Amino acid sequence: MSEMNPKTSDDLFAYLDELGISYENMEHRAVFTVAEGDDLREKIPGGHTKNLFVKDKKSRYFMLTVEEYATVDLKTVHSLIGAQGRVSFGRPEQMREFLGVEPGSVTALAALNDTQGNVTFILDEALMENSVINCHPLRNTATTSVGRDDLLRFIRATGHEPLVLKVTA
Repeated sequence: MSEMNPKTSDDLFAYLDELGISYENMEHRAVFTVAEGDDLREKIPGGHTKNLFVKDKKSRYFMLTVEEYATVDLKTVHSLIGAQGRVSFGRPEQMREFLGVEPGSVTALAALNDTQGNVTFILDEALMENSVINCHPLRNTATTSVGRDDLLRFIRATGHEPLVLKVTA
């Protein structure tokens, strides 16, 4: 396993500043599931995200970022994202190694830590109808709000080409 010194939320904010991407960040208690954060919704406008870290039979990894209550059919999503065979959830060890985040803190913003390009980032079409997208800033004790186009620009700046696809029911 490669030694990794993952970037922190402070590194993330510095990078967003460097890119000239405006964002708002709200600190809050740790939130591990979508349901646990329900009471924060009225304070934080925009699309809220759920992230699925999955892998295919060839051990290719994908990060699916969808609207928080959307449903992803894990039996069929492989055909939509170009995966080989059905996908399964990636292990926490790979999540830490490739994305530098713990389970419960998974976020599209973790593209910052995937310096080897191990993960394909996929954003659901329905989520991208929101002008503002809310993500964890590499930890689940805050929510960072960025514009939809800025999120795409950020992911591209990390060396990834984000795919916007309809992956939810």
